[in-house]
Amino acid sequence: MYVTLIAVAALWGAGTGLLVPRAVYRLAVEPDEAWRAVCPAGHPFDGPARGWLGGPGCGTGRAAAVPAVAGAVVCATLAAATGPRPELAVWLLLVPFALVLALVDIRVHRLPDQLTLPLAAVAAALLGAAAVLPGAAGSWGTAALGGLALGTAYLGLFLLHPGGLGFGDVKLALCLGTVLGWYGWPVLLAGAFAGFLFGSGYGLGLMIRGRAGRRDAIPFGPFMMAGAFTGVVAGALAAAA
Repeated sequence: MYVTLIAVAALWGAGTGLLVPRAVYRLAVEPDEAWRAVCPAGHPFDGPARGWLGGPGCGTGRAAAVPAVAGAVVCATLAAATGPRPELAVWLLLVPFALVLALVDIRVHRLPDQLTLPLAAVAAALLGAAAVLPGAAGSWGTAALGGLALGTAYLGLFLLHPGGLGFGDVKLALCLGTVLGWYGWPVLLAGAFAGFLFGSGYGLGLMIRGRAGRRDAIPFGPFMMAGAFTGVVAGALAAAA
């Protein structure tokens, strides 16, 4: 067990989690609306990264607690499963962006284009760099093919049943397929299936409680990412065995 590595990863997750609420607040708008340029009290955003990092501002500091805790838990788990292999740096760098996407999707049921496609390219590039370093446990070729495969599969589902998925989910699948494909096709299939399993379970729970009907939409992006997280952890543990 890499105690120091896990602790550092948890601190990274918590620290970056404290910085994402402002981006979530600014991006959580309807498709035809511009990004929010002022805080809830009407003050213009400024500060780090041109006003994109930090809390939403003006007395809403508690909003940072959820992403900070989630970031710490996710990053610590990834560190425990992956160990000091090069791909761990990739997973840790992607976590803050995944948090932003998940929280925005929960709020407004959409995944911002500003993050989905660029994140797929970033994941592919970072894993390409990790692949040439000593100790890497995955395959960049399979990762790239995995991104194309999962993206194509989601595109097919979207075309067959547009009401069941958003096109943002299709673009997110490119990134998640790349990440899952790093550890091979079985991990890709398991992670993709887990996402559908989590989403279906949540939707079924809502229907049982009478809070949603069969045709009501749910934010599917968080469940896709939860499935990918599950697959990556399983793949990392298997690679270390």
